[in-house]
Amino acid sequence: MQGTKALNGNLVYLIFDAANMHRWNDHLRTAELTELDKQAHKAAIAWVLGKYEETEGNGKIDWNRIIEHSLFSFIQRSVMTDLKPQVFHRIISEKSEEVNRYVISCFETNVPDADPEFKSRLEEYLRSDKKSKEDAIIRAAHYLATRWEFKMIYDANRSMYGIENTKKEIDEQILQHCDLIGVKKQMEDENTFDFIDLIGQLRFQQRWARTPRIPKTTVLGHSLIVADMIYLGDFDRKADRKQIYNNYYTALFHDLPEVLTKDVLSPIKANVDGLAILLESYERELVQSKIMPLVPKSWHRELEFMVFEPFTDVDDAEHGRRTGRDIKSCDLMAAYIEARASRCYGISSKALEKGEKELRDKLIRDGSGIGAGELIECFDRIWI
Repeated sequence: MQGTKALNGNLVYLIFDAANMHRWNDHLRTAELTELDKQAHKAAIAWVLGKYEETEGNGKIDWNRIIEHSLFSFIQRSVMTDLKPQVFHRIISEKSEEVNRYVISCFETNVPDADPEFKSRLEEYLRSDKKSKEDAIIRAAHYLATRWEFKMIYDANRSMYGIENTKKEIDEQILQHCDLIGVKKQMEDENTFDFIDLIGQLRFQQRWARTPRIPKTTVLGHSLIVADMIYLGDFDRKADRKQIYNNYYTALFHDLPEVLTKDVLSPIKANVDGLAILLESYERELVQSKIMPLVPKSWHRELEFMVFEPFTDVDDAEHGRRTGRDIKSCDLMAAYIEARASRCYGISSKALEKGEKELRDKLIRDGSGIGAGELIECFDRIWI
């Protein structure tokens, strides 16, 4: 039996289940927009805003707080389900204590084996005033991700009652965060956020694209599951702040090159001699020519550190430690959940059945760094 750990199967499944929460489902949508993808996009945007404050502002950023509070706000959203923003914020402001108790109660029901310290920090977050710079960055990232989604559906819904009011409300919320350098830059020049738009395109790339699957997950949503898993593992290990930062954002951005190349199936890479090396070289060229020009030059070395060879263990003199092999195990675990969940829903295929078995065997053999055996045992007990 698994003990009380922050990284446990019930919490990971709660995160994964946000792929079933569809956003803007009272509007005509030209693409599927899910809460999991929104939270992933929000996490990436928060990194961009935080980097601007860190490199061009006058304040030090507590990255641990950004990562942790992003996850806590995600948990809160998952419990509160798909409420309209006006309703959500009014409920939070007028019934905060009752809502907090409800969120904690639901969290305890869904994650009965939660780590006590993690749960205590979640409660502390829910009852805090959320007035730190880091919380402001998270809120601004939330509205910028919402605005990105809204721009996707706006043209298809121009004739809908209230659409212009929705547009105005989103813009007003963003304007309230113009004291943040990154937000101000975007208001002055939208080209500043081409990087964020590029990341958003990973919301359109489906995982397991050749087989029917429920729920569908995207490359970006999958990346957040990996990032949250490695963060929870580092929480259990009491890792130092630099390792937590490196692991989380490496996991979040590890598939970024796929926005330029799309995914090449692992069996093809493994069986075509020299293809993996050729693809890695081509990805590096594309990242350098297409992605790096979209961010300030002072960020390049760090982003390269995250994107290139993300699954290698590194103790770098400049950037610090990264446990890449554990990130790889989290990547495989997220894929295992995707395959297993669909088969539990009754949507299966030869590819999913084979993939689930191979992933399970590999994780049990190589995934001890994240306690893969215990996680799989927990997933076996979850009624999906």
